[in-house]
Amino acid sequence: MQTPSGELSIDQLLEELVQQGGSDLHLAAGQAPYGRFNGALRPMRSERLSEEACTRLILSLLNNNQRKQLEQTWELDCAYALPNVSRFRVNVYRQRSSTAACLRALGSAIPSLESLGLPPIVEEISRRPRGLILVTGPTGSGKTTTLAALLDHINHSRAEHILTIEDPIEFSFRNAKSVIHQRQLGEDTHSFANALRAALREDPDVILVGELRDLETIQLAITAAETGHLVMATLHTSSAAQTVDRMVDVFPAEQQTQIRVQLSSSLVAVFSQTLCRRLTAGEGALGRVMAQEILINTPAVANLIREGKTAQLYSQLQTSGQQGMQTLERALADLVQAGTIHRDEAMAKAGKPEELGRLLGGSP
Repeated sequence: MQTPSGELSIDQLLEELVQQGGSDLHLAAGQAPYGRFNGALRPMRSERLSEEACTRLILSLLNNNQRKQLEQTWELDCAYALPNVSRFRVNVYRQRSSTAACLRALGSAIPSLESLGLPPIVEEISRRPRGLILVTGPTGSGKTTTLAALLDHINHSRAEHILTIEDPIEFSFRNAKSVIHQRQLGEDTHSFANALRAALREDPDVILVGELRDLETIQLAITAAETGHLVMATLHTSSAAQTVDRMVDVFPAEQQTQIRVQLSSSLVAVFSQTLCRRLTAGEGALGRVMAQEILINTPAVANLIREGKTAQLYSQLQTSGQQGMQTLERALADLVQAGTIHRDEAMAKAGKPEELGRLLGGSP
């Protein structure tokens, strides 16, 4: 549908994006609107957007308070709901002295653990009553979707008080067996740290932290996990070992030994994931498949974390398959050998291509 004047509307672009199975919409002056489909960008129109048209499309997403914030800070994170279509995570920013935006389509239906193809150990981990579960990976690797599936499984499995702190809220949950309260940064709280500090006085059983962004939030998350809560969070790291190092390295040197000790006892698991294009791509998310590196905090793993020997975690992953662990390279090799993804795609996603090559041997 066009606006009364025949101009392109933001709702029209977003509806087309979702109908065609896209994940992201990019808007900037001087270029056509671009959509991301099965991981690849392509233009959604042949005409380029003028600066005026681009600004009009972006401002139509925002309320007065959000427009004021954008004028003051030149950057803005918020959410936008298009009824009967989808919700969207919106990031507005400046580039080349004009306004630009990226909108991520958020799934309205929460996927099951089975539909994501996650191994049984992930469901087993969700039954833990306390501790820290980290889901990590690059931007757009499905971290939020994995956490949503974990939370929804808990919601339908047992009676818990689940509290989420998100930026923005991406999936809307309805109470099943659990009671769920969702707080959004900028609307319900001023910071992850403030909300997490308050959460400890709100009788939660399960706490979801959208992202561990700074020292204070990481410290509070570890403390919450130590004091009897199940804490789930995301980090932008690409391997289990890198995740542990990142958690420790944000702290001053004199605190790092203590943090290693705390992490070695509170960590439950790290799921480091990436999305790969299928050989036979379907529509939308069906065109990609998840590969996960899985680290479970066994006594042997806890010792390596406590002693700062994170370089040895990879070999621990390689030899602990019976306990549910696997390297990313093992997961990628399994997908190649099953004919799900191409060898070249696996090599591009691997952190250790030489190890993947060894696992694949003569596979095409």
